[in-house]
This record gives sequence, C-alpha cells and structure tokens, in this order.
Amino acid sequence: MLLAEFQGKALLRSAGVAVPHGILARNPAQAAKGRMALPAAVKAQVGGGGRGKAGGVVRAQTREQLVAAAERIFATEFSGQKPRAVLIEPWVAIERELYLAVTVDGRAGGYVVLYSPVGGIDVESGTPPLRYEVGPASNFRGYRLREVLRPVEAGVALRERLIELARTLLRIAARHDCTTIEINPLAQLADGSLLATDAKVVYDDSAAFRSSDIAAAVEAERRRHPPPIARALAHRLMLVWLDGDVGLISGGAGMTMVTMDLIDAAGGQPACFLDCSANPTPEGYRMAFNLLDRNPKVTVILVAMFGDGVHIDRVARVMKEIMQKRRAKKPVVFRLNGTNAAKVAEVWAGTELYNHAALETAVWQAVALARAAPP
Repeated sequence: MLLAEFQGKALLRSAGVAVPHGILARNPAQAAKGRMALPAAVKAQVGGGGRGKAGGVVRAQTREQLVAAAERIFATEFSGQKPRAVLIEPWVAIERELYLAVTVDGRAGGYVVLYSPVGGIDVESGTPPLRYEVGPASNFRGYRLREVLRPVEAGVALRERLIELARTLLRIAARHDCTTIEINPLAQLADGSLLATDAKVVYDDSAAFRSSDIAAAVEAERRRHPPPIARALAHRLMLVWLDGDVGLISGGAGMTMVTMDLIDAAGGQPACFLDCSANPTPEGYRMAFNLLDRNPKVTVILVAMFGDGVHIDRVARVMKEIMQKRRAKKPVVFRLNGTNAAKVAEVWAGTELYNHAALETAVWQAVALARAAPP
C-alpha cells in the first residue's frame, strides 16, 4: 500500500532522516489558518504519482497565493482521486536534485539500492539509476555502495552521506515491512547536507497480519476510497483509474508500467493501473475483470502477465474459466508469458482464446480494438 507523502515523511523522520518541517491541512480552511514561512510549497496528498506535472505541487509567494493554491488542489482529481489533504512546507533552496531508493527485487533476492545523480520529475526519462543489489537488508556493505557511487560522485562527503542514508532506508524498510522507499528529489543543500523533500513509501500489505500499523493503514485506505477502489483494496489489488479506454490487468508494478508505456506508444490510452501481483488467485483475477467490466470507459481489456513464481499454465486455466462464465462483451487480449508459458496453447485448445507471442503485438491489437469501439 502506497502511503501519502506526509505519512512517508513521518516514518523517515522517526528514524532520523532529515525532512522539511511542514503543516498538514485537511481542508482549505485549515490551509488558510496555518502559519508558514513564505515562499511555500503546497503539495497534494494523494496515493498516486505524477502530481507535479498535473499541478499538484505549487509554489506560493504570498498567503493569498497559498490559499488559492490549496483551494484549487482540493478541487482537482489526481489519478482519479481528490487529495485527502495538502502538505504545506517551506520552499527549499536546492543546489542539486538527486534520487535514492531501496526496493524489493526478486533478482537480488531481497532489496536493491537505486541511485541517480539527477533527480526530479523527469528522472524516469533519463539514464537508468545505478544499482547495488543488497539482498537481505543485513547484507548491506558500505564499501560496495561506495564502489557504485564513485564513478558518478567525486565528492567524498556526499558519497558517505548517501551511504549512511541508504543504510537507514534499508533499516526502515526491513523493520516496517516496506517494499519500496523512494526519495525523489533528494535535495542536496548549499551546505552539502541532504534533505528528503519527497517520500514514496510502500507497505507490504501481505504483512498486515503481523503489523498493526499496516493493518490499520490498509483498513483506513479501504474506508477512504470510493466503492470500486475499496473492493480492489479488499482483494489486495492495486488500482488507480486513469483517463483512457484500454483496461489493463497485469502482475507486478514494473510489468504494469512497461505495458502502460507501450499502450501510450501505440497511440492508445490506458484506463487504469491494475496490479494483481499481491493476489494472483482466481478470486483476485475475477475481481479485476469485474472492476473493468463495470467501468463504462473501458472498451477493451488487455491481460499482460509475466509469471516467474506464478506458473502461467495455472493462470491460463483461471482465465479460461473466467472467460467461459463472463457475460460482458468487451473484447479481451492476452499476453501470458513466463514459467510454463508453452502449455498455454494446450490449456486453451478448443476455445477461441489466443495468447500473443509478443507483448507488443498484444498491445497493438488492444489499441486497435479500442479505436474501433463505438463512441
């Protein structure tokens, strides 16, 4: 579960990570009453990305601008949801914007540290971040990260600050069952110190049984969302509605994001971010189809799966059963790949289901069907 920025920063602050001192306002009236040095940053608190480009982060030079920015942000939807609050912080004089994250990666057998010497809203369009594959958090070694940083960061002091911060983030992630902690931008100030001006923290929902904090956060998130999102969360599906018409059912945030990019490159528009990786079961997949079939904006559904731990022939059997019982007429395009993918054709023998040999061709067909759909 993705925490709002103010929640992520509270977790970092509790571990000694430097974050700006801010004021949380849950409505425009509270924003108007808050006392904050100017200029200030007024930041939408939402559970999705891309708010900076969508006008969710505003610089206010005066109190009038601050109040107007808060009112406008509260009235705006970001990724299909209105902000639960705005965070008002002093506008930081940043010397450099960096990027630092720790995240779970199956290839590393645990955590990986990601670093880029260039952060900010366009970090994904630049050179891929440098990687230090840690594995279990206890395997972290400062000298290993130092070797990764040395080619891009000549300053010894900065390298050592980054190493210590990465060590702290790994400690937080392991202690609090976080799958991702991302700081972007990580601000380097004029005195060389580092400040987490943003914080993206993702809890592992599967750990709710042993963590009262996660259980409480998951329940609060379910109550806050409208019924479709609440149903998705109840089935451990990550759902964010978007403005397009190509519904996407996928597994894993990386796979989902790649497929969304391919849809966009093919001239289409994804209707959602729908990640089933936390619940790859018949119940989870049925709920995913139910959510997309009920959304009138969705004209075609693309199922893009790559199964490593999950055997794809089992997924194919579930899809076959769902399609046999499904009443909706929206076309469905499949690309199932991974362990036992060669058995999909055998499982689907005698049906009209077809598994595309390449993700790109599946995407192109889905976009073409969406274009041909009646308005």
